[in-house]
Amino acid sequence: MSFKRHIPNIITLLNLFSGCIAVLLAVQNYFVGAALFMFLGIFFDFFDGFAARKLNVQSELGLQLDSLADMVTSGLVPGVVMFKLLNLSIGQPIAQNADASWNYTGLFDGLQVYAPLAFIGFFITLGSAYRLAKFNLDEDQQSSFTGLPTPANALLIISLPLILEFQNSNTISAIILNPWFLTAMTFLSCYLLNSKIKLFALKFKDWSFKTNAVRYIFLVLSVLFIVVFKFLAIPLIIVLYVMLSLFSKASKE
Repeated sequence: MSFKRHIPNIITLLNLFSGCIAVLLAVQNYFVGAALFMFLGIFFDFFDGFAARKLNVQSELGLQLDSLADMVTSGLVPGVVMFKLLNLSIGQPIAQNADASWNYTGLFDGLQVYAPLAFIGFFITLGSAYRLAKFNLDEDQQSSFTGLPTPANALLIISLPLILEFQNSNTISAIILNPWFLTAMTFLSCYLLNSKIKLFALKFKDWSFKTNAVRYIFLVLSVLFIVVFKFLAIPLIIVLYVMLSLFSKASKE
């Protein structure tokens, strides 16, 4: 039995492992650490498919395993992050119940410190699950995507606490920590994940500029955005991605 057919699945499991650690860190409000492990998971998510194609060992098992790993790294993690941000925006303290045991009283005591609105953040997890299920049944998303891919959406959500941490702007922080803004972002995220918008994939069949113009333009502008805007560049890059995809589609019609 050849070992090489297991290599993509091992990489996928590393994605899942990274996502599990990111969840633990996000739950404990270590958003920078959660972001690092999310980035690592998304890195593995990119290379498992690349490895499968290069080794010619693509399989139905790999497809299903990939979606299950993405459900954690790019579905559960952003949901937890949004839940935490919404709770913080309403001014609720962090849940701490050192004496809680596995009984109903301890469990509900721990939940009382969370604002009910904060649970809306998990709509992102639900929207991600629905998108991943649809993706597995759709055979028409090889060279393009219908709706925002879950890794891109996860990056959009995780950028919010990173902007709070590193941008040092009171105005931007006030906007991000507004519960109405976060609620709107949650519903926008769910919409983008399951929209009918056709988005180009970053897959190069060749390296010519003519056939990959929109991809090269996107990559160059993304680098410039990161240099100029730092972590604020992430939501701007997502907007750029959607706009370039719409422009590319319109130019072909």
